[in-house]
Amino acid sequence: MKGYRISMLRHGRTRGNDQGLYIGKTDLPLTEEGKEELRDLYASYEYPRVHRVYSSPLERAVQSAEILFPDTDITIAEDLREMDFGVFEGLPAEELVKLDSYRNWLKGGLDNPAPNGESMREVMVRCYSAMNAIILDMMKNGITHAGIMTHSGILMNTLSCFGLPKMKPMEFNCRMGFGYEIMVTANMWQNGNTFEILGRIPE
Repeated sequence: MKGYRISMLRHGRTRGNDQGLYIGKTDLPLTEEGKEELRDLYASYEYPRVHRVYSSPLERAVQSAEILFPDTDITIAEDLREMDFGVFEGLPAEELVKLDSYRNWLKGGLDNPAPNGESMREVMVRCYSAMNAIILDMMKNGITHAGIMTHSGILMNTLSCFGLPKMKPMEFNCRMGFGYEIMVTANMWQNGNTFEILGRIPE
């Protein structure tokens, strides 16, 4: 049965990362240092050559895709955007820890969103919608190897929810500019909403 490969990567560094801020829907670009780090990675490692890249609409992801997948068509996938952290957006943990609402949010749960933010259940639905649309588009257009450029939270939860072998989200945490290679067949996705996790990339 025909298999489809997807190289799923985490975007590069932003000012929010440097400052330890909760940055989800906020549309920050890469820093100049972040761009240079990705260029260095591209020069040092063998990144996969793909036929199409599906990217989060946020600028930091699009810029990362342009660096790590040069000369490749980029298709924007809205559901690949990072989690909306609501009133916690743009704030550091050391400031938020004083708030009861933040401490309650840290307890977790599928239906325990940050105030005015997105719940984990909503994020998981988005992860499914994004992967379903991407896999169906690949099958429809005969794309056998695609890239995905997204955010840490989306990457970890997508792999945890739908990937085999099963692992907790934090076990898929990776450095910026790195990610995972997955393989999916029509049967795996249509009958079980699963894909096989082949390993970390780049090598």
